Amino acid sequence: MKREDVLGIDHLGLTVSDLDATRTFFVDALGWEVFGSNPDYPAVYVTNGAAKLTLWQQKGTGLQGFDRHKNVGLHHVALKVPDEEALTAVFDAVKDWPAVVVEFAPEPSGSGPKLHFMILEPGGNRIEFSYDPR
Repeated sequence: MKREDVLGIDHLGLTVSDLDATRTFFVDALGWEVFGSNPDYPAVYVTNGAAKLTLWQQKGTGLQGFDRHKNVGLHHVALKVPDEEALTAVFDAVKDWPAVVVEFAPEPSGSGPKLHFMILEPGGNRIEFSYDPR
């Protein structure tokens, strides 16, 4: 086997606490499209034409959100944007979205030149948006 035999990520699956709120966030705030669903699971599949996410409804009660310091699993999803203007536009579109928690506004990542910001989407997952001019 060669490392080129694995091409990259086909899609990423996220368990969310509120499937409708997360679907609405991706579709209405970010402009993504639903390209399928499975009501029996329940799950919704969204894409922006480049990335694909499967969103699954969390089952059960009393379950807590992911703690990036204590749990093994997804730390965050990082989505790239084409330039600094787009980073600002995305931040402006999501910062006041219902149930979105802004962890930090656009700032340099480390010493830069990469810029990024981090949010919790309405279903509880951490999402980083980043622009790297390199």
